[in-house]
Amino acid sequence: MLYVMFFLVGNMPVLNQAIRDKPEPKLQKVCILGSTGSIGVNTLDVISRHPDKFEVVCLTANSRVDELFYQCQKFTPQSVVMVNEGAALQLSEKLAAINSNIQVYSGKQALIEVAQQAATDTVMAAIVGFAGLMPTLAAIKANKKVLLANKEALVTSGQIFIDALKNSNAQLFPIDSEHNAIFQCLPSTEQKKLGFCQLDNAGVSKILLTGSGGPFRRLALKDLENVTPDQACAHPNWAMGRKISVDSATMMNKGLEFIEAKWLFNLQVEDIQVVLHPQSTIHSMVQYRDGSVIAQMGNPDMRTPIAHALAFPQRIESGVEPLDFFNAKAFEFEDVDFIKYPNLKLAIEACSLGQAACTALNAANEIAVDCFLNEKIKFTEISKINETSMNKFVSEEVISIDDVIDLDKRSRKFARSLVD
Repeated sequence: MLYVMFFLVGNMPVLNQAIRDKPEPKLQKVCILGSTGSIGVNTLDVISRHPDKFEVVCLTANSRVDELFYQCQKFTPQSVVMVNEGAALQLSEKLAAINSNIQVYSGKQALIEVAQQAATDTVMAAIVGFAGLMPTLAAIKANKKVLLANKEALVTSGQIFIDALKNSNAQLFPIDSEHNAIFQCLPSTEQKKLGFCQLDNAGVSKILLTGSGGPFRRLALKDLENVTPDQACAHPNWAMGRKISVDSATMMNKGLEFIEAKWLFNLQVEDIQVVLHPQSTIHSMVQYRDGSVIAQMGNPDMRTPIAHALAFPQRIESGVEPLDFFNAKAFEFEDVDFIKYPNLKLAIEACSLGQAACTALNAANEIAVDCFLNEKIKFTEISKINETSMNKFVSEEVISIDDVIDLDKRSRKFARSLVD
């Protein structure tokens, strides 16, 4: 016993030195594509709570100069990108005035370059719409940890995106609350194989994709024609940007999520069921062959899936209050009325018809929603433009990213002609 104690005491200085020499935990270096949008702002909020774990190295935005300038002052990234050249110039002048050495770049190509730069470990892909496809794909090919909040990347390129993921060493984590919920409800073996899971082998019988039904769930069909953009953007549960809020009101957002789920979890159309859940407390569920249903629950706040993906497989504080079961609303579930939500029906049909239908539908929808927000068309005309555009291009062949870009451009032009 004396010998053992002497050995331990004798080696204590060495042990203490080893503790002192132990390297500090590596900071996860994060690039946020779309930092001034709701997902970007929530990501920065989570990061700000853990300065010992995350470092912001790059921020990007389209044209919101004041918002990005504020973020630069608070998080001091190495570089920023503003897609709009004039906005980039304004931001450069503001940063020069405070003697900041943050590098400012502009243009769409700059988004691609920062998404794949060596200084970045993790890329939050939060650019809304088709504009986020190419930088997100660049991050995948550069083997980054990619937090996917841009569902359109998978909707518009599908198998092309999944093949790029399979041929890389990238890690992909879903950020949409529904897909993040499904991810959390899956066995760990399948979590590691996003894009090429074998859920049937894991005993999964069905994915239950929940949706609130938006602000018009109880509105009569005859009244939908006259709803305003402000009414469509008044989501009962979530705080989101205007485009995605309109998509939620038409349930096109759920349709795009349906297509995204097909690719993320390697499913067939019949493996996914949309369930209306107006409280938005259960974010989605996985039904197993033995009769079990595993659900992920929580308050409707995007910081929960963001924190989950940033820290995976650990759990960190996100700033979201825990769910209070004693004061929570009752859980309601309803079937979908496809007459009220024709956009959701269109998206499910597109998922069956193939890539051209999905790409054309997404492109047309972006044009139609923009026109509705600018009061050029009625709310009920969004689905008509989408259906006509999808049917126009459904038989096109899409086998490369160039095909995707070309079809997207032609679909937008056609949808615009319908409005004009």
